[in-house]
Amino acid sequence: MNIVLLSGGSGKRLWPLSNDTRSKQFIKIFKTGEDEYESMVQRVYRQILSVDEQAEVTIATSKSQVSAIHNQLGEHVGISVEPCRRDTFPAIALASAYLHDVRGVREEDAVVVCPVDPYVEKDYFEALQQLGSRALMSEANLVLMGIEPTYPSAKYGYIIPEDTNVVSRVSVFKEKPTEEAAKDYIAQGALWNGGVFAFRLGYVLQRAHELIAFTGYQDLFDKYDTLTKISFDYAVVEHETQIEVMRFAGMWKDMGTWNTLTEAMASSSIGKAILNERCENVHVVNELNVPVLCMGIKDAVVAASPEGILVSDKNQSSYIKPFVDKIDQQIMFAEKSWGSFQVIDIEEGSMTIKVTLNPGHGMNYHSHELRDEVWTVIDGQGKTIVDGEVRQVGPGDVIRMPAGVAHTILAKTRLHVIEVQVGTEISVHDKKKLEMPCI
Repeated sequence: MNIVLLSGGSGKRLWPLSNDTRSKQFIKIFKTGEDEYESMVQRVYRQILSVDEQAEVTIATSKSQVSAIHNQLGEHVGISVEPCRRDTFPAIALASAYLHDVRGVREEDAVVVCPVDPYVEKDYFEALQQLGSRALMSEANLVLMGIEPTYPSAKYGYIIPEDTNVVSRVSVFKEKPTEEAAKDYIAQGALWNGGVFAFRLGYVLQRAHELIAFTGYQDLFDKYDTLTKISFDYAVVEHETQIEVMRFAGMWKDMGTWNTLTEAMASSSIGKAILNERCENVHVVNELNVPVLCMGIKDAVVAASPEGILVSDKNQSSYIKPFVDKIDQQIMFAEKSWGSFQVIDIEEGSMTIKVTLNPGHGMNYHSHELRDEVWTVIDGQGKTIVDGEVRQVGPGDVIRMPAGVAHTILAKTRLHVIEVQVGTEISVHDKKKLEMPCI
């Protein structure tokens, strides 16, 4: 099975646990063990491989999310990197060209596209396999998955099939309606449009060439920022006459808001939290190393992270985005391919960060022109390379890097370091990547 997971978005609806570099699909909130949790992307990836261990998974995502994907899934997963956000049609066109030109997928092979963030069980991925098989054998150019609706919702588009068979031709599409209109659609047998569809690769490549002038993957990548922002539904689906829908009646939840996300939590709290007996329908997610105490509140979500603290009525939490849009601050936590960092303190002319490096990983060899840095190792073993000189380091060691001096740190075991940056201008742009010396 060739499957493309769409992993876009800025994650603002799940603030403060998500930000521009850490979208909702990377939040580790689903329990896998006594004190172990996995994220949406980890859960979906694991579920795909449990159904088809030979599945070829490609994640279509923005370049700001690549490090987090490598951190959580490893270096082996396929990634189609969008240079900038251009909505789902350009993203799928680029991913299709990537599959064909880079991964060697044949035009007659089936591809299944779905969002990375639904909360589903094994039967959903079994249905994806069936969807891909149907795309190979059907005369239709597109085969959609239609979710059996559980209530009239204004959040989803609707697909009205021609009949009640498991697989049916599509009669009409309806955009996100009012709740009253949704009731009428459901009475007509409508299904939720969950953004899941399958096709033979050559079909989407042909449609992409009809709508975009490009020669191949690299050419499309190079001109990506010039493409019109448009969804796959508007660009392709609504203009296709040879189209089918396959019903799916299993469990399916859109984890787009705090209200829906807390419904999937295995317990009422993650992290240090105390809820007294008068609390009702309260969920707490606490990423800070301080306790959160809730007393006598009802139907609420409390989320605390280095980015901020949210205390909200669950229904009101769906309307968070315009308020978060007004918040402008330094990214306080991010996952990288080598580990993660958390900003501890920001002052005029200085910044203090806690850096965690995973075993066997290290930073790029680099330098800064406008700031000095000091590393203090607080836990673990590793080595530093500063101006070409190698040094083994462990707890208590202090390493100083003046501005202009090339440096890196490599972890032998899990390594925790306090990094202090001091300078007249501290910026993520003040970083010059250099070639690692042969040591």
